[in-house]
Amino acid sequence: MTQPLPTSMRVVLHDAGGPPTCMHVGTVPVPEPKDDEVLIRVAYAGVNRPDCLQRSGRYPPPPGASPYLGLEVAGEVVAVGNKVTSWRAGDRVCGLANGGAYAEYVAIPHGQVLPVPKCLSLLQAAALPENYFTVWTNVFERGRLQPHEWILVHGGSSGIGLTAIQLAHARGAKVICTVGDSTKAQACLSHGADHAIVYRTQDFVEEVKSITQGQGVNLILDMVGGPYLQRNLASLALEGRLVQIAFLQGPKAEVDWSSLMTRRLTFTGSTLRPRTATDKAAIAKSLRQEVWPLLESGQALPHIHATFALKEVVEAHALMESSLHIGKIMLQVTENNDFSNL
Repeated sequence: MTQPLPTSMRVVLHDAGGPPTCMHVGTVPVPEPKDDEVLIRVAYAGVNRPDCLQRSGRYPPPPGASPYLGLEVAGEVVAVGNKVTSWRAGDRVCGLANGGAYAEYVAIPHGQVLPVPKCLSLLQAAALPENYFTVWTNVFERGRLQPHEWILVHGGSSGIGLTAIQLAHARGAKVICTVGDSTKAQACLSHGADHAIVYRTQDFVEEVKSITQGQGVNLILDMVGGPYLQRNLASLALEGRLVQIAFLQGPKAEVDWSSLMTRRLTFTGSTLRPRTATDKAAIAKSLRQEVWPLLESGQALPHIHATFALKEVVEAHALMESSLHIGKIMLQVTENNDFSNL
């Protein structure tokens, strides 16, 4: 940018926290990038479940992170820290933020920034970081999913779910997912799932046994927890892996763990936000090598359900918490049209 940066910016505030209506747009100083950070002028930001949890007071940001909401963006680099050599002003990028993405400007560690994939818009690029970082590290690094293996994805129509379905399908795995209704089932099938189970009318444990001819699945990606824990164990094949990324129905349940030993199962999990900048940079490097070529060939693209203006953030969070959406919910931060090819 040739023009000087403003000193203040619009940002979504949530004050003491609570329901979606606690949020409003306010004004705060523009952040200054640290030595290892990139300052991005934000075109779009993604809306994610952790944002809703943070807003409600159930997921406080880790030490050193921004107190503001938002974990992923796409836009234009406008300034870089003294130690940053990989990016320069004018670069069109997307990035995994440590908070603060619901704003006109956000500072992000340079290793968590990626180029906008060729042929993708900034809107599509902003829908990538949170879901693709999460799915890559949990399904392919921790979960070690291999071609021709079976994976069960719970919450298949969510942003995370559709990302997992598409990447698993693109890499040769066989995909089963669970969803809430037939419309979501059809959406998952159209994005690469081999089978979609409507959990309200079908028992996923029995359906998995039938589909896999009694063998079970090799990998489960679960964000439900609670009563699903025991049922997930029952759905795994010999030496199967269960990867936990959230507990939408709670982290506590009475579980018989004997099958963990008798069938040599692995139960693991992770959460992305507290991981170090070094960890996140390593995931970003893998994404650029392994996933960006898929995206640039038109495969595994994010599905955008709805886009809201920044001032409509209350409606965006209400939609997220309703679970009526399929894929990603986005915020358009820029009110003018000075980004090309938005």
